[in-house]
Amino acid sequence: MSAKTQPIVVIGGGGHAKVLIHLIERLPQFKLLGYVDPRDAGDVLGFSRLGGDDTLPTLAKQSGIAAAIGIGKVRAGRQRLDIVERLRKLGFQLPPLVATSAMVARGVKLAEAVVVMDGAVVQPGCAIGLASIVNTGAMLDHDCVLGADVHMGPRAVLSGNVTVGDGCMVGVGACVIQGIRISPDCTIGAGAAVARDCLDAGTYVGVPAERA
Repeated sequence: MSAKTQPIVVIGGGGHAKVLIHLIERLPQFKLLGYVDPRDAGDVLGFSRLGGDDTLPTLAKQSGIAAAIGIGKVRAGRQRLDIVERLRKLGFQLPPLVATSAMVARGVKLAEAVVVMDGAVVQPGCAIGLASIVNTGAMLDHDCVLGADVHMGPRAVLSGNVTVGDGCMVGVGACVIQGIRISPDCTIGAGAAVARDCLDAGTYVGVPAERA
């Protein structure tokens, strides 16, 4: 099978899935088949529901089929990793997906099931962990490291050499200064400015950000 036409399905039919469908249909290497969701949301940007979760084993039998996780992340935690594990066991490929309008520097490391959305910028030396999301317009400066199942919200910004632990949620428009370490399972509130390491799991809000 040509890599230019790899079949792919989106898991989920809600808002995040809609954005992901819009991203995938502009990537010439994939042929989007539709979405899988227990709930029938009707046509989503012209793509139909293929069935519920019970259809996944049948779909997985197609040679070389890929899946994209269209279920978003609105809080800290590692909820999406259970979906990754199930899809892996069924035999789906989980390629990283980069929007055509995103800028990802040469040599950046993207793990399985990573999504980099429209207008995002990922600079040299960065590494993005399993199933993480770099959402619309988010920016990672040089040498930043995201763990597994991290969500960088729209317009969130990391300065250079920032490390974000597994399961974190960095809210809309939040910013983190250079060299900061954020422990796993932290939520950085929308618009927060992080100027000190976040050493304990929890929610950090304000300017400068403090643990709530």
